[in-house]
Amino acid sequence: MSGATRLAEPLSRVLGARTAGGLKKLGLETVEDLLRHYPRRYGSPGERTDMASLATGEHVTVMAEVRSTQVRSMRSRGGAMLEAIVTDGRDTLQLTFFAKRAGVLRMHESKLKPGSTGLFTGTVGEYRGRRQLTHPDYLIVGVDAADEQEAVIEASRPIPIYPAAAAVPTWRIGRSVRTVLDPLTEEDVPDPIPAEVRDERSLPSLLEALRAVHVPDSVVAWQRGRDRLRFEEALVLQTALARRRAAREQLAATPRPARDDGLVSALDARLPFALTSAQDAVGQEISRSLTGTIPMMRLLQGDVGAGKTVVALRAMLQVVDAGGQAALLAPTEVLAAQHMRSLEQLLGPLGHGGMLGGDERATRVTLLTGSQGSKARRQALGEAASGAAGIVVGTHALLSEGVQFADLGLVVVDEQHRFGVEQRDALRARGERPPHMLVMTATPIPRTVAMTVFGDLETSTLGERPPGRAETVTHVVPADNEAWLARTWQRVREEVDQGRRVYVVCPRIDPDEPGPEPEAALAGAGGDPGADAPGDEQPILEWEGDGAQRPAVPMASVAETAAMLAERPELVGVRIGRMHGRLAAEAKDAAMAAFAAGEAPVMVSTTVIEVGVDVAEATVMIVLDAERFGLSQLHQLRGRVGRSTLPGLCLLVTRAEPGSLSRERLDALAATTDGFELAEKDLELRREGDVLGAAQSGGRNSLRLLRVVKDADLIDLARGIARRLVAADPELAGAPALASAIDAWLGPEREDYLERG
Repeated sequence: MSGATRLAEPLSRVLGARTAGGLKKLGLETVEDLLRHYPRRYGSPGERTDMASLATGEHVTVMAEVRSTQVRSMRSRGGAMLEAIVTDGRDTLQLTFFAKRAGVLRMHESKLKPGSTGLFTGTVGEYRGRRQLTHPDYLIVGVDAADEQEAVIEASRPIPIYPAAAAVPTWRIGRSVRTVLDPLTEEDVPDPIPAEVRDERSLPSLLEALRAVHVPDSVVAWQRGRDRLRFEEALVLQTALARRRAAREQLAATPRPARDDGLVSALDARLPFALTSAQDAVGQEISRSLTGTIPMMRLLQGDVGAGKTVVALRAMLQVVDAGGQAALLAPTEVLAAQHMRSLEQLLGPLGHGGMLGGDERATRVTLLTGSQGSKARRQALGEAASGAAGIVVGTHALLSEGVQFADLGLVVVDEQHRFGVEQRDALRARGERPPHMLVMTATPIPRTVAMTVFGDLETSTLGERPPGRAETVTHVVPADNEAWLARTWQRVREEVDQGRRVYVVCPRIDPDEPGPEPEAALAGAGGDPGADAPGDEQPILEWEGDGAQRPAVPMASVAETAAMLAERPELVGVRIGRMHGRLAAEAKDAAMAAFAAGEAPVMVSTTVIEVGVDVAEATVMIVLDAERFGLSQLHQLRGRVGRSTLPGLCLLVTRAEPGSLSRERLDALAATTDGFELAEKDLELRREGDVLGAAQSGGRNSLRLLRVVKDADLIDLARGIARRLVAADPELAGAPALASAIDAWLGPEREDYLERG
């Protein structure tokens, strides 16, 4: 059996159906799945779990010393009970076992001897004021071993504690790992890190590293194994990026050189403002890329209100000047229509090509969406196919097979995270030569994440706001403070009376619809063997960052909130609009038009207005149940106000307790308007999660050990090595295990996502 086949062997064949069934609940189905299920942390017989940190209702694994054990009969209910007291040296925890006869409990009594140390797992309960584990699963160090020699070794080495579940405790996982790991040879475990790189970096082989993390004989051993596995993840990621970049550079795009007397200079002349220095510098970068024969793949990031639209428009006009067409993709019809209006406003006569009053150099801007009537759609399709439309704005409808372009030279994707890989591929594959691509995001990306996720994608950053933009002030409003809430709605009325607009954002549409989970911490997420995470279960999404259960509170919905505001005495006579994703396109357009015109100056909405919607008179953003939204999402919502010279106000209404992680996020948002600073803070508070975006690729693999902030230097090192490997061997023919790791671990869709964002 080959190494690759050995690692792909189903656990049911190696361990039996019963054991494999429990492991399958953890997503572990093959030998490699199990070997890559690394310990979350390590215990040692000399260390104890802090009992004071245990919360009632929490599923835990604790290391403790047995203080006393007693078996006694129960007169009231019959049968027998064993009570054992375990301690960390300060606090205690009670272990309770019940049986019909005392004899059944003797086995536990013989193992739970005072002075012995063990791992005990179960759910923390409380009885008569004392915390306890009822019928816990446990392993006594030095007792649960095959022979005396193994017991001595076991009692002295670090004890791996795995991400586990109630039905599959950590030591059962450990024994399963030993069963599959012990018989393996070097030939069974192909190593993704080429031998010359291992020698150069003095790294152990993959098999040696797996043994070091799963069966360590010392702290130094598991740390060395972990560091090697962490480097492997970085190398696989960076080699995938380097290989894709090398492949892209083999393609030939049509150069789109700038013209001195074309649409770009005409636009600059009619803009009512001067470009910022950042806009000018980034514009020059993009212009040079469009002139080349290598397809541009550039990420344009800029904070809310940094002026990305103008930069993108100038790039599109350069392509039009050179005889090509540009497509602008927006994630929603609301945003597509908003972009259309913005472009028409910026271009004026320059966008009326072939029309009465159009400039002689003018092009035409066409909107194409899925909900258009047949006549409008036929006209838009014709203008795209004939080339009459230099710029085509649309949603995913632009990706359908029936849409043809005369000469597509540039694709601009707004808010890239809302488009799947396949959708972006559909546009890139258009025409004989791939178009250039400009990907815009208003969610600032920390350098460390950009280096990991976007790799060698060229990145341009707009780091300053256009002059004249007003600042937006943010406050956190406790949801249970009636006086503050009343003042909030009074402030809404004051803004409306001054001719301004107000957004009220809710996490769901209807009262009976499930909303998003709270933005809470993942306990011990990531499985870092060095992390001292509470418990050993799979990461659990915790409310407010602790293990306590809290009563469910109904979340605000668009339907209920709009009805409530219509009844508020402060808002008598004010028309309340509604906006959400289930509305038909015509209804969305009507709602936006009524809001923009001031006919319905208060809009109750979901996050459909998060990105791009631009109403200059909008001055107040109120977010209900703000703890239910991500920090970057809240920053985007806040960016919908203060978009003119009028000052903005953002009120975050929340039930999050002071001191909780959810509240810390909101306080961070209130403290700064710098999106890049917030992105770093968000990353720090989240413990990163899956920066590869598993939701896009559908895979279950993610970064297991690599931490994009902490391991930035390691990622940089791996990137240099990856570039060298690919330059010498673009197909990785001499490193088949590395090529296989990219294919198997990342998968083609995830690899695409890495490159494109």
